[in-house]
Amino acid sequence: MENYIKGIKIAFAGAETTLIITGIAVIIGIVIGFLVAVGKTSQIKIVKGIATCYVDVLRGTPLLVQALLLYSGVPMILQAYHITFRWEEPIVAGIIACGINSSAYVGEIIRGGLKAVDKGQIEAAKSIGMNGFQRMRLIVAPQAFKIVVPSLGNEFVTLIKETAVLSAITIEEITRKSMLWSAATFKAWPAYVGTAICYMILTIPLSKIIERFEHRE
Repeated sequence: MENYIKGIKIAFAGAETTLIITGIAVIIGIVIGFLVAVGKTSQIKIVKGIATCYVDVLRGTPLLVQALLLYSGVPMILQAYHITFRWEEPIVAGIIACGINSSAYVGEIIRGGLKAVDKGQIEAAKSIGMNGFQRMRLIVAPQAFKIVVPSLGNEFVTLIKETAVLSAITIEEITRKSMLWSAATFKAWPAYVGTAICYMILTIPLSKIIERFEHRE
């Protein structure tokens, strides 16, 4: 039992890093995702095409591959053009990778919210002289975000678990901490049971809160 308790403590040592990455990545995902959602609902074909391609590429490739390309591939490409560049901290690459990856999914969530807003309200806004920006800012966006809040919460919970792949670029989040302890002590079972328990302690309460919010709505 002592080893299992130790395993949980080791996993929790990386929880702060996991939550920091997740929190910032979700903010990045919401900002870019909103732009992507607007792009996909645009009447301008080239804008819609770029937004659609962006989503398809990011949703069609694993987060692990994206993180590796960003952390190792981008500096290599820049060096080929004699541009000196490297990530001072892997966590920066991890945050950007998670944020960009999340933006594709958030974009689809927000797009669904935008589509769910009653078209009658949009037509009414047009009739009183509101331009496109005013309609989006005052009528569509506030209602759409209210609709998608539960789904955005679920994206936050999902991203907490997906940050586990960032152990591949040496970020010492929950999974990486457990991997290092397991390698040093050869106590794989307590290490990864502790990892699983740590993720459950973080995600299950959040999931229950989101469920209650959905039912209240």
